[in-house]
Amino acid sequence: MYRQGDILLLPVDDAAVPLGVTALPAKPRDNRGRIVLALGEVTGHAHAVTGTGTLFLDPEPTVIGHLKLDAPTRLVHEEHAAISLPKGWYRVIRQREYIPGAVRIIAD
Repeated sequence: MYRQGDILLLPVDDAAVPLGVTALPAKPRDNRGRIVLALGEVTGHAHAVTGTGTLFLDPEPTVIGHLKLDAPTRLVHEEHAAISLPKGWYRVIRQREYIPGAVRIIAD
């Protein structure tokens, strides 16, 4: 399990990837060649993957999608230490927090 700010990456076995995930639209890379998992609402900073891979989007609002990394890479963000990620599949989740009377997505 890997956590960077409000992003949580859970390694999953190929068999745990939902059927048809490859049919979901893949998120394109930004102008710096990164796969952006989440963009900061205030600062514009991004949680992004710098290496080869594909992010398959998920319709569930708290699940960003499934990330397939073809080779080891790094998860980077301007305000957090980079995290090394091994090759494989990951479920990418936007972390939530409870406030009295509601659950909200964490803003990083």
